[in-house]
Order: sequence, then structure tokens, then C-alpha cells
Amino acid sequence: MGMKILVLSQTFWPDTVSTAQHLHDLTVNLSKRGHQIDLITSIRNYESPKNKFKKVEMYENIRIIRLNNTGLGKSNKLFRLLDFLSFNLLIIIKLSSYLFRKYDCVIGMTSPPLLSYIGVIYSKIIRSNFVYWTMDLQPELSIIANYVKKDSFFAKSLQKKGDYIFRHSKLIFALDKYMKEHIIKRQPHIHQDKIKVIPVWPVVNKEFKEHRLKNPFRIQNNFGSKIVVMYSGNHSVMHPIDTLLESAKELKSDNRFLFVHIGGGVRIKEVKDFKEKHQLDNIITLAYQPRENIHLSLGSSDIQVVTLGNECVGYTHPNKIYGALFLGKPVLYIGPKNSHITDILSKIKGNILVSHGEKDKLVKHLTDFANAHFNTSNIALEENTNYALNHFKPSILVNKMIDEIEKIEIN
Repeated sequence: MGMKILVLSQTFWPDTVSTAQHLHDLTVNLSKRGHQIDLITSIRNYESPKNKFKKVEMYENIRIIRLNNTGLGKSNKLFRLLDFLSFNLLIIIKLSSYLFRKYDCVIGMTSPPLLSYIGVIYSKIIRSNFVYWTMDLQPELSIIANYVKKDSFFAKSLQKKGDYIFRHSKLIFALDKYMKEHIIKRQPHIHQDKIKVIPVWPVVNKEFKEHRLKNPFRIQNNFGSKIVVMYSGNHSVMHPIDTLLESAKELKSDNRFLFVHIGGGVRIKEVKDFKEKHQLDNIITLAYQPRENIHLSLGSSDIQVVTLGNECVGYTHPNKIYGALFLGKPVLYIGPKNSHITDILSKIKGNILVSHGEKDKLVKHLTDFANAHFNTSNIALEENTNYALNHFKPSILVNKMIDEIEKIEIN
């Protein structure tokens, strides 16, 4: 007999941000396994909050309830904070009307901060089990992003509430071993067996296998035969792109390269401002692409960029690497030498790894890459694809998560 599950998340289908896509895969497969899913989320598109989705709808046997929180956007910290607060307030109001409902399990995400704190309290009131899917750790990320001052009252309050979530969760999904280590460091007495390390998976479910120059996305955006160095996804404040931008500036006279930035996030403005300031025709920016076209947009690249802030290891988990590996794209990693990304790339040949600030080293790597590959018909690394299929196959990881959820004893 299937469980009755309540899911709390700021983003969900048809939103295109990573959290929404991975949660989509988990909940759809939970539903297919016979579990009844209610999901409460925001009515607003995460990157374009003026765009709204349906207030209530059924999708893949999932009942979606969307809350009309404020949509001030991410143009400044205050607006973002108000959007978070309004969503959490509406969650509290909505859950207050659900006090007499019975759920076997409540699944909570990490955005916005305190969402899962509310979820834990609700699960305790209705005597349910709470499952915490930790996409990132707070307040560490907010401190690194300068949203919160270290040792401030607000930072201590966030940490206290975060620790409460860890202690009272029946099951915790951490994305990598570094994240698990941080959780244990914060809560030394936590039962470690309830922390399961399961990475997220590539959201690409098909490939474009023809000649690279025939890729429709490449043709549509006039990439020509250039070597496309692509950063696709959320341009997060936690992941500096200065080294990448400076390399594009250094290579502005080398007509073989095109630096493509797809997506949104705080740093996308940084890209546009840098391009304008230095009059760089070798940088272009494009909007997020719908999931059904990701295989074409990612597939139009010749190198996929993954960045990670020096202080962010274990606090956040860039998942751009999984789609790049799945499609066989060479990966350019800019970040600290010890991370879940270097753990992967150290096992595969042919990728590029540099630290932040190593602009000259990156320019040389890219120039060498161009000299070796520019006249080839297709630029691909079969080792990358094989590694992704062996370690990050979506069906295996999703089912592994569901298996762990189904092991929970129903109260």
C-alpha cells in the first residue's frame, strides 16, 4: 500500500531551475510507485516572478497547490528576503489548514531558508516522518554570499533552526560526502545512518548525435564553427566567474572561441556588464532553455563550464557536471582542488581543471584545446559519457532515493 506524502518546495514543474527538475523526477516516480503526492509550491516562475503558473492542478497524479507569494525578484537582497518571507508565511497559513490531514511522510527542500524548519514542526504536530533533501546548507551559504553576517543573531538563529531540522528528520539526503561531513560536524551526535549520500542526476534524457555543426540550437544562435565554451544554468553568487570572464577578454582576438552564458541568477548581470565594459563580441547571453531542449542547448557546446566557490565545498553542489558528462562534453572546472567535482574528474582524462585566479593557465588550456580539436567533426569524450552512465544514471539514483523513503516506518 502506497504512502500519502506531502512535499514542500518553492519551485516545481514547469519551472526550469535545477531543484524543480530534480524534484519533478522524484515525485513523478514516487507517484508511479503508487504513492499519493500533494505538493505545495510557489505560483511564480523562479527567474521571472511576473510569470505565474496555475494555482491548483493535477499533474502525473500529483496534486499541486501553488501559493501567491510576492514576486519582487532577485534584483537586491531586500526583495529576495521579502519573497522568501512571504512564501514561508503563506506555507504556515496553508499548513495550519492541514492540521487534521494525515500524511505518512513530509519531504522538505532547502529553499527558501526555514521552509523545512516549518515542515519539521508541521510533521511533528501531525505525527508524521520528515525527509530532508539538502540541496545546500544554511547559514553557511548566506554568510559566504554576504547576505548574513557571521556570528550575527540572524546567522545563529538560522544555524539553530537548521540543526533542529537535522535532529528531527527521519531521513536526510546529502548530495556528496563533503556535505555529509559538514552535517555531522554540526551535529556530532546525529545518527549517521539516517544521512544517505545520493547525488543528483543529469536532467538530460536524450542526445543530439549528428554533426556538431548541424545542431539546431547552434544554427539558431549563429554559433557557426566556433568552439563554444558554455556556462549553462544558475549564475550563483557563490560561484565566481571572474577567471572565465578574464579569459574571454584575453582571447577576444582569437576568433575560434565563443563564450556562451545560458540561464539566470545574480551573476548573469555581471556577465552582461563585463561584456559591455570591454566590448567583447565573443561573449553572448541567452535565457534558460526548456527541459525538452536542454539536449540541444548543452549539445551545442564544445566545452561545458562548472564553477565552485573556494569556500563552498560541501555547502552547495553544482550539478552542471552531470549533464556535461552524460553528453560527453569536455568539462572546464574552475574551483578548489578538493571537491565532489575534482573527485569525479580525477578519474577521467581529457577535462580541464584550474583554480580561481589562474587566468593564464586557463587561456593556455583553451588554446591547446582549440589547436587539438578545432578541425574535428565532433568534440566529445566517450569516457565522460561512460562514467555518467555508470555512476549517475537518473533511474538508478531516483529509485535509490525512493527505496530509502519506502523503508521509513509509518507512524
